[in-house]
Amino acid sequence: MEAVAPFEIVRMNLGGTYMIACIEGEGVVLVDGGWKKIRANQACLQPPFMMNAMRCLPSKPWKFAWVRYDESREVHPIISSESPVIGSYASASLQSAIEGLYLEAGGEAAPAFLHHWSELIHRYVVRFAQPHRQDPRLWEVWRKVEAQLSRNWSLAEIAKLAHMSGEHLRRVCQKELGRSPMQHLTFLRLHKAQHLLSVTDDKVEYIAREVGFESVSTFSNTYKKWVGWRPSEQRGS
Repeated sequence: MEAVAPFEIVRMNLGGTYMIACIEGEGVVLVDGGWKKIRANQACLQPPFMMNAMRCLPSKPWKFAWVRYDESREVHPIISSESPVIGSYASASLQSAIEGLYLEAGGEAAPAFLHHWSELIHRYVVRFAQPHRQDPRLWEVWRKVEAQLSRNWSLAEIAKLAHMSGEHLRRVCQKELGRSPMQHLTFLRLHKAQHLLSVTDDKVEYIAREVGFESVSTFSNTYKKWVGWRPSEQRGS
């Protein structure tokens, strides 16, 4: 796509994982409850079943490629605890694969060719969503934290698991994941909460404690900010 202001898209309940890769210019996307810029050779990965929004900046044309998945709430999406929200990404390969699929679909539309182009696009998304573990300490830390989300984690405790200082962990997480350690902890908590709200009949109060929120109101307000609606509203939808 190529777009200019006042182009804007707002989806209140995204039906699947969404990836946007910036090719030229820059725009802003709604991430973790706030607007963040995405520039050339960067990508943004957004989880399903949340409010999804993006818009152009004044006087700044924006060219980007995007991939949107159709996913069920009962199945874990391609996003994992290792997945970055915003990070460096060579967008040209994804762009070429999408253009190849588009040309084939508008031409002979051979099923085998369409399948191979689609699979190639998927693999380019997975390369970003599930990156090679360059720093095994980081992967191990979030694996352990994700297994104990009900614990009242502090930055110092998480950094100790990684055998890093808090500041070093913050820099590594910002580079690899596009979030601070505590922001990523919140993401993991809300990601699990979404799943529990969808596949269980557990009370909101129980789910809040299960994912590490001592206060139901704090859980509800944080969920509203990051996801776009309150846990009780998801149950009522």
